[in-house]
Amino acid sequence: MATTGLPNWPWSNAEADALPPAERLAIDATRAWAAAARRGEPALLALRHLLSTEDAGAAAEPLDALLRTLAQHPLTVGCPLCPRLVGEEPALLLAMACAQRGPRREALAFLLRRLPPPQAYAATAAAIAFGCAFRRAGLRLGDPWSN
Repeated sequence: MATTGLPNWPWSNAEADALPPAERLAIDATRAWAAAARRGEPALLALRHLLSTEDAGAAAEPLDALLRTLAQHPLTVGCPLCPRLVGEEPALLLAMACAQRGPRREALAFLLRRLPPPQAYAATAAAIAFGCAFRRAGLRLGDPWSN
């Protein structure tokens, strides 16, 4: 699947408050992870704390692994109070949704835009584990192409 030249990336410039609950939780957790990492605090604990509020604590470790892999290269994530999605957040949501919903080769394609192949494969595995944990918690990411 070609990932360049898409006329409109799903969730590009979307308002964080307008996201469906599962996507909002994923973005809030990502932002909490980034904020804790910037402060030099344990980022995994920030994830666990936030995800546990929705009984999705099992998703903390896979999300931490995904974000650590992505952070090996410059990663732009909004602050916890940013009103809109910024930087890599739309593409990250897209990769997470594809990994959870089944078109995993598309998730890999989006991750390959940012990472070399070995790291992209590792990130895809983490995204799949995250999606499975989210689904077990009753959180299903939406179809990014349905809009």
